[in-house]
Amino acid sequence: MDRAKAPVFVLGSPRSGTTFLYNTILSSGNFAVYFAESNVFYQIAPAFGDLRLRTNRSQLLDAWLQSDYFKRTGLQPDEIREKILSDCRNAGDFLRIFMERIAQNQGVERWAENTPNHLLQIPEIKATIPNALIVHIIRDGRDVAMSLNRLAEGGPGRRFSWDKEHGLSVAGLYWEWIVRKGRKYGRRIGPDYLEIRYEDLVQRPQETLKVLGEFIHHDLDYERIQKNAIGAVKTPNSSFKDSTRHEAFNPIGRWKGLSGAEAARLQALLRPLLQELGYEVDPSAHLDFTSWRLRAFYLFYREMKEGLKRTPFGRSLVCKDCLKTGFLDQGLSYWKGAGY
Repeated sequence: MDRAKAPVFVLGSPRSGTTFLYNTILSSGNFAVYFAESNVFYQIAPAFGDLRLRTNRSQLLDAWLQSDYFKRTGLQPDEIREKILSDCRNAGDFLRIFMERIAQNQGVERWAENTPNHLLQIPEIKATIPNALIVHIIRDGRDVAMSLNRLAEGGPGRRFSWDKEHGLSVAGLYWEWIVRKGRKYGRRIGPDYLEIRYEDLVQRPQETLKVLGEFIHHDLDYERIQKNAIGAVKTPNSSFKDSTRHEAFNPIGRWKGLSGAEAARLQALLRPLLQELGYEVDPSAHLDFTSWRLRAFYLFYREMKEGLKRTPFGRSLVCKDCLKTGFLDQGLSYWKGAGY
């Protein structure tokens, strides 16, 4: 394949810097600008079943054309309707068709995508878009847990009511679960998978962008990116909104300000993966009974939930009209807040 024209998927745990890295790539030029997380593989396409059936494709298209996901493409329905109805057979076809059309209309050669939870769909992405390049951005799980915990009521790290006081640990376990999944899937596709550390991107941007640029075969010139900064490159996408107003804004190492039993439990739970990734860890942290209970329960819960979503019964529980009303438009919340 021609790597210089291949689509790029920027994936990772939510709150790991996927939006920042995605906007960095868009700011470099020659990539289609689409201010949304598509959610095609993770939420939208699975809700409509087998897309080899024209009836399912038609239902998906009717719902999607009424959503903000479509409005932000800048396309007209007639530009893609017949192409999707005639050529789409799976989620990859659906995403590729409308993203290629956006790129064509904008006069650029490439497109990128940044739905964090698509990290769980790497095998499906590569099966349906064989030339896809996967970039997995990884951030210190303790910082991710702090951020997810602030969004726990509606975010992916949410906990059940009986574990409200353990929100930090539950959020950390979500990070561990999804990062391990992504790394396992990524290793299977070899040279089309790259891991980037969020901390390196922030602290050593030029060196990190050089490595990334060689991987995706694209000139990621740091000065040009800063000059053409868009989205999170220009306005930090932080759950710690007050901190972004200060000149000394630093999103790295917030976890060092944590203390207490829950902070120690978080360290103990995440230590194996943090060590594997080369992060600083507290060797004295140890697992207690609550740690074991949280890990066992939430691992089972997340695996069961992901498996159920792919079954006919699971699809029957999805409100397809929610796509029209915006219930699934979680990936658009930041772009709306930033004025896009």
